[in-house]
Amino acid sequence: MMTSQRPVTELSLPKPIIERAEALLQKGGRCLLGIAGPPGAGKSTVAELLAAELGARALVVPMDGFHLANQELARLGLAERKGAPDTFDVHGYRALLERLRHQRADETIYAPSFHRDIEEAVAGSIPVSPDVSLIISEGNYLLLDEGPWQPVAGLFDECWYVAVDPDERRTRLIERHMHFGRSLEAAQAWVNQTDEPNALRIEQYRNRAHLQIPWSDGPA
Repeated sequence: MMTSQRPVTELSLPKPIIERAEALLQKGGRCLLGIAGPPGAGKSTVAELLAAELGARALVVPMDGFHLANQELARLGLAERKGAPDTFDVHGYRALLERLRHQRADETIYAPSFHRDIEEAVAGSIPVSPDVSLIISEGNYLLLDEGPWQPVAGLFDECWYVAVDPDERRTRLIERHMHFGRSLEAAQAWVNQTDEPNALRIEQYRNRAHLQIPWSDGPA
């Protein structure tokens, strides 16, 4: 039987995680923190909780804003592989990270976000003020040591990996796909054929992370 995830408001990060982020802030200037992990690991939850703890000093700018549009995926014949490494604009993502690293004091940078209700990225939806000290970027492939993804990990001051029990992760993914309109059978098929191969690929590179965070947001 599936179990629903707990609301983010009922979750909290371990104190050492917050202290590690605080230590990054002590360096001064703009810092970039990557939070990586397989689909359904809880990356966005960890990023959201950390940003809430740090307040106005931190902002989440997710990798998912660089999903290729559904129309472009269809043109490329990649629609059934949406979420795989080659279905993102990795060069655009890298360029954004570089801009965020060197943001001018008089500049607001606008980053894209991904909206699951329409399954599309929306450009210019996250305004980044130069006053933000820590950019938290979460995504599946930040640690990938392949092709155009290889340089991404080096663009962060630190990159963390969110680790979760595989069964819990699969349950979350099936529930997520059903919430956004798939039947149980279609959700299970997508997890088996798309999410799981991606997860196995991502897990190969978890040891590139500076820190691994065991995570569960199921019932306590």
